[in-house]
Amino acid sequence: MQIEYCTQCRWLPRAAWLAQELLTTFETELTELSLKPGTGGVFVVRVDDEVVWDRRDQGFPEPTAVKRVVRDRVAPEKSLGHSER
Repeated sequence: MQIEYCTQCRWLPRAAWLAQELLTTFETELTELSLKPGTGGVFVVRVDDEVVWDRRDQGFPEPTAVKRVVRDRVAPEKSLGHSER
């Protein structure tokens, strides 16, 4: 899994926070999560090289929305608890 973020925009804290949320939620399902510096306003979340969230198309992600799309790919049966509501 990878989160690519724009260094020019100073989005590292946002990317790191989202990474923490995902690693906490999927602590047994994810084997790795990398942060990839980019430029040009990029903020993209990928699972197995597949783009699951792109800021340019979908805006900045709410953690629950990203958790749902990640869950659907890595652990479809997993309950997200209160995030499901």
